[in-house]
Amino acid sequence: MKTTTTRRAALIASAALAFASPLFAQAQAFPAKPVRIIVPYPPGGSVDPVARMLAQKLGDLWGQQVIVDNRPGASTIIGTDAAAKSPPDGYTLLFTASTHVSNPLLFPRLPYDSVKDFAPVTAVYLADFVLVAHPSVKGNTLQEFIADAKARPGQYSFASAGNGNANHMAGELFSMMTGVKLLHVPYKGGGPLLTDLISNQVQLYFAVPAAVIPHLQSGKLKAFATTGDARLPLMPNVPTFKEAGLPGFGMRSWLGILAPAGTPKNIVQKVSTDFHKVLAMPDVQERLQSQGQTPFITTPEQFANVMKDDTAEFARVIKAANIKIDQ
Repeated sequence: MKTTTTRRAALIASAALAFASPLFAQAQAFPAKPVRIIVPYPPGGSVDPVARMLAQKLGDLWGQQVIVDNRPGASTIIGTDAAAKSPPDGYTLLFTASTHVSNPLLFPRLPYDSVKDFAPVTAVYLADFVLVAHPSVKGNTLQEFIADAKARPGQYSFASAGNGNANHMAGELFSMMTGVKLLHVPYKGGGPLLTDLISNQVQLYFAVPAAVIPHLQSGKLKAFATTGDARLPLMPNVPTFKEAGLPGFGMRSWLGILAPAGTPKNIVQKVSTDFHKVLAMPDVQERLQSQGQTPFITTPEQFANVMKDDTAEFARVIKAANIKIDQ
């Protein structure tokens, strides 16, 4: 009996090794050809430059070309759908933001399932928002602006990088907490949005700092407050919302990497690990932090939990603000 048991154990171990070896070899060989990163935003915003920086670093690390494929439109739905329908082999990745978890709450007929059709890989960074305005907007402080906006409901519009985007949610939460009525104007991405904001076609924007710092420095825009717990080093004169008299207001944005569902776990883990290597590089960290972005390194499991928690937070805001989008 002992001999039979020993043989059975040896056979099981051999079978397991035979099954695992191809997967191990596959992970070791990955990538054996160029990798494509789909960015569901247009060039010129705050997301695209980060994607291109990381693509170059990964290409150097892997010895393979890493291509950034911009697929903007429909609140990131176009690019996300393309990623969902790509082969689950690790050679197509999605570089997306918090919109990924708010879209299912707003669009009941998505062509993909935001959870079931994707495998979380890693978060990349967290960014606070700064409420910026065209200089023509009245008020030098947040409270002065709120008072003026309440006196003239519907006078001001706020832009977002698309319906369901985190800065859309920030604007709705702001309106809900202050009683200020703002008109929401969605855009396909940050580039066209900033052009219209600077030309006063829209007046307000909950922006990631990287997108607006040059315009604040040039005086083309002004800032009222930031959503962080502390003032941003890049904007030491801009108070937090708490300091500006609106405690409890906070909305974060994250950027992260997803792969099509069914991508082998060992490939997902390798991509995650290699992204971590890139994010740990001093020059990458310095560049992110210089733009007001905080590197945010997670395991695939931790990233899945981040998305789950944010889904619950967005659901609360959408329900409380009664946000509806026609599709």
